[in-house]
Amino acid sequence: MKTPKTSTAILQIKVTLIGSSPIIWRRILVPARLHLGKLHQILQSVMGWQTSHLHEFQIAGKRYSDPEFNDFVLDEEHRSEDQATLKLAQVAKVADRFEYRYDFGDGWRHELKIENILDPDPNFAYPICIGGEGACPPEDCGGIGGYVNLLAKLKDTEHPEYEEVLRWLGGFFDPKAFDPNHINREHLWRKRW
Repeated sequence: MKTPKTSTAILQIKVTLIGSSPIIWRRILVPARLHLGKLHQILQSVMGWQTSHLHEFQIAGKRYSDPEFNDFVLDEEHRSEDQATLKLAQVAKVADRFEYRYDFGDGWRHELKIENILDPDPNFAYPICIGGEGACPPEDCGGIGGYVNLLAKLKDTEHPEYEEVLRWLGGFFDPKAFDPNHINREHLWRKRW
């Protein structure tokens, strides 16, 4: 793995929702100077999550999260380090793959793979989502198994829970829907990173 040469380097990261089928993924370009807390916010935006649950990063055998995460941990083994203390440039030096976990009840796990280290392009505003596939599963749907069950109910208009699921989803859900331009316009470019 090569390491960022300058503080202005850009990391190309592929984010894959582990266990999804078909695979739900995103490709993002982010400044290497950002710390993991900012990456958490970016991941929430590009995946479509709502920052409603706890999260952690697992990198080279260590855990990183919001310092308040440790208030919920009962044993020392599962305590995490402050995510604001580790920048992406430092991550790139020790791992080209790491894991992001979100919502420990539903158990969403994401593999993050650093695919490339780039020079910044003055024609882009960073962070930016440059690709992906599949809609983000709805919050609190029960993890991968619950999401598969939800999709099965949506395919069967005769299913006894079809109408209830449709109401819960707000009337419509397209599991194939993904638009990086919408994510960039509505979520990433409106924030200061």
